[in-house]
Amino acid sequence: MVTRLCAFDLTRHLRQNRGSFMSEPDLRTQIKQMLVKNLMLQVTPEQIGDDLPLFGPDGLGLDSIDALELAVSMEKTFGVGVPSSDVAGKALRTVNTIHDYILEKRAAAA
Repeated sequence: MVTRLCAFDLTRHLRQNRGSFMSEPDLRTQIKQMLVKNLMLQVTPEQIGDDLPLFGPDGLGLDSIDALELAVSMEKTFGVGVPSSDVAGKALRTVNTIHDYILEKRAAAA
């Protein structure tokens, strides 16, 4: 039997059935460490909330140059590319959206 999962259901399924994937807190911590290190942020990983906007004045204040560096860093660190600006606009909003995007791409590749 083949079941189809929408993106939300897929994310929930991945969270419940992580299998060989690293645990959610570990992945989120690694994402935050990558952000601080590769973007040379003047905050600690612990100061970045999981739902804090990464771009714009109400969050970390990242810009388009940071977005490009973030996409490159994600590919180097997690083996997950960001193929277009449309995908980046959705996937790179917060630590949580990056987390879910990485899990989704890893599951699709498995």
